[in-house]
Amino acid sequence: MSATDLPAPDDPSDVKQPTKPPLLSVLGPGLITGASDDDPSGIATYSQAGAQFGYQLGWTLLFSWPLMCAIQEISARVGRVTGRGIAGNLKQHYPIPILYFLVTLLLAANIINLGADLGAMAAALKLVIGGPEVLYVVAFGVVSALLQIFARYSRYVSVLKWLTVSLFAYVGVAMVVHVPWGEVLRSLVLPKIQFKAAYLTVVVAVLGTTISPYLFFWQAEEEVEETKERDGAKPLERAPEQAKAEFSRIRWDTYVGMGLSNLVALFIIVTTAATLNAHGVTNIQTSAQAAEALRPIAGPLVFVVFALGVVGTGLLAVPVLAGSAAYAVGEAFGWHVGLARKAHRAKAFYGTLAAAVAAGMIMNFTPIDPIKALFWSAVINGVVAVPIMAVMMIVVTRKATMGDYVASLPLQFFGWTATAVMAAAAVAMLVV
Repeated sequence: MSATDLPAPDDPSDVKQPTKPPLLSVLGPGLITGASDDDPSGIATYSQAGAQFGYQLGWTLLFSWPLMCAIQEISARVGRVTGRGIAGNLKQHYPIPILYFLVTLLLAANIINLGADLGAMAAALKLVIGGPEVLYVVAFGVVSALLQIFARYSRYVSVLKWLTVSLFAYVGVAMVVHVPWGEVLRSLVLPKIQFKAAYLTVVVAVLGTTISPYLFFWQAEEEVEETKERDGAKPLERAPEQAKAEFSRIRWDTYVGMGLSNLVALFIIVTTAATLNAHGVTNIQTSAQAAEALRPIAGPLVFVVFALGVVGTGLLAVPVLAGSAAYAVGEAFGWHVGLARKAHRAKAFYGTLAAAVAAGMIMNFTPIDPIKALFWSAVINGVVAVPIMAVMMIVVTRKATMGDYVASLPLQFFGWTATAVMAAAAVAMLVV
């Protein structure tokens, strides 16, 4: 019998059903996860793709969308069914050394990403209003950490949802510059793939930016949080009558969230291709450089909107990076975890979160080259994603773990395909 075909309880009135949520509640963990994928580091990657190769790499976002959807839906299902995050399930079913190794790699990658994102946000804000970049790094880091630690979880999640609106800045930018949409469409459906080192390197960078381990951990844990915060919601292994509605919600939430992520990424590529590439500007290393390069070509309005979009997406991504690191470390060591917990009830969890943000801030005061940091973050993310995805696929297909909720054959196909693609990308990243 499949998970969605389980019979309802004999007396439905005896079971407290979760409140039917409004649209903004349906679009929750998946929406935030997808939007946070377009962080300042991702914006830099997509800007480089558009500046260097024009419209030629738009196809990568169509190609990666079903793979993203599959792996993120699997992540969400693991959390919603078991009531534990990725690290919690790894701890229960795999040797501790493997768990610690993967969590250590995740933590290192997240801290590097945090540092790069905080620096990019500060540089973008300085471009718009001037002032001390160092002060902005500290301000963004401190405010983000304090909100995660002390703000009420439900209110903070609502803020994160509204921050996803900042992504539409890049849709607006694409609409005010001249774009040959016919050429864009041809590049999407009839791509001219080049087997050259520079081209393949950017393809690998786009895939590594689009499918990142911190997104797996975050979405799984946010599903766990949902079971604690939403009235009547429980892990599905304890409340099978909720399975059909919850899997439907997860699917819509994930597909919309990942679709928004890749749509915005496509618009960033299109914008930079139509402006920077068209005017011979082909070497963009950071999101702030992309914004600055747009000023003389597309005008001050496009420049300001693009730069402020970097700040807005960073405000969304920093909590996800820090939170996913704290969740992974906390579950690995058996601590109380959860953004819904009061600070005094999860001191180690929040201490790890604050430490991750602080480490990212400190990176901006060291001789570490932020461009090289971005590269190594992509390398680590690409490498660590493969074993984590493989382990997740094994977990989600094991009846001992998922009970009657093992992944369907189509979901398994796309999940394993995503894993294989990321494995090939990791190899290419080291070889090219």
